[in-house]
Amino acid sequence: MQRSSSVGAALLLVTAVIWGLAFVAQRAGMQHVGPFTFNAIRFALGVVTLLPLLPLTRGNRRRVTAGRTVRFGLATGVVLFGGASLQQIGIVFTTAGNAGFITGLYLVMVPLLGILRRQRVGAVRWMAVGLATLGMYLLSVTPGTAVNPGDLLVLASALFFALHVQMIDHGARHLDALLLSVVQYAVVALGSAVTARAIETVSTASLAAAAPAILYGGIGSISIAYTLQVYGQRSVEPSHAAIILSLEGAFAVLGGWLVLSEVLSARALAGCLLMLSAMLLSQLWPRRQGGRAATRPTLPQPAAGGGIPAEIAD
Repeated sequence: MQRSSSVGAALLLVTAVIWGLAFVAQRAGMQHVGPFTFNAIRFALGVVTLLPLLPLTRGNRRRVTAGRTVRFGLATGVVLFGGASLQQIGIVFTTAGNAGFITGLYLVMVPLLGILRRQRVGAVRWMAVGLATLGMYLLSVTPGTAVNPGDLLVLASALFFALHVQMIDHGARHLDALLLSVVQYAVVALGSAVTARAIETVSTASLAAAAPAILYGGIGSISIAYTLQVYGQRSVEPSHAAIILSLEGAFAVLGGWLVLSEVLSARALAGCLLMLSAMLLSQLWPRRQGGRAATRPTLPQPAAGGGIPAEIAD
């Protein structure tokens, strides 16, 4: 491995750690504020910290492209708002580790949603769906009890994130990625703020108590990790990046154990391993057309504690 790719791999590993621990921050923050209040401030911080970077790309941004980017960002921002909201509510009722692995299932859902765009889904990816389903069952369902409602909400959020990835893949290839991020984060922040004002009660004391978790979620997992991912993926092959970033769920489990004293049973751990296998199988298995690989595999950016899902740039 060359030095540049080694540095890139290290940056991606740090990114996976930050995003995995973001689930811990999200879970901890829910002890003091409501999910919409948390997301409103978290994504607003993401906007504020990314705004200063916009002038650096102004020279490459045409007015027409900027207008298209804003319009597209408003649409995809609504979908991102749905995913972020469902995930944050679900985290109230489940563990950080469960949320990390279940959110990662959007990697499996992306090619399935591609059927709507007439994209082919091969036998291997259907196998990944089977592994993911079995893993979800082992992780979330204990014999004699009902499925954890929090896990179901996080699973629904993963579907929104998968839809978001497909939208980005379909319409954002020639748009300004940084401006698109800012617009989407602004939509999520505004939607969350309006909802929080309508249904949640916020106090100065609760905000102060949740401040460390909110700052981590907004600045750490969105701004810092987003930047590290962009630079890391420039020198790392998509298949290697997929392996590294898929460790996000494992770091969520580790963080939940160290910080929140969450413990996985042997059954749940087996479920996590099956789900991780499904994610890797879905992303890394080469699709071939006429004996040649069709395209480089694309890797969506984890939507949990990180930034927007986005494919790897060639």
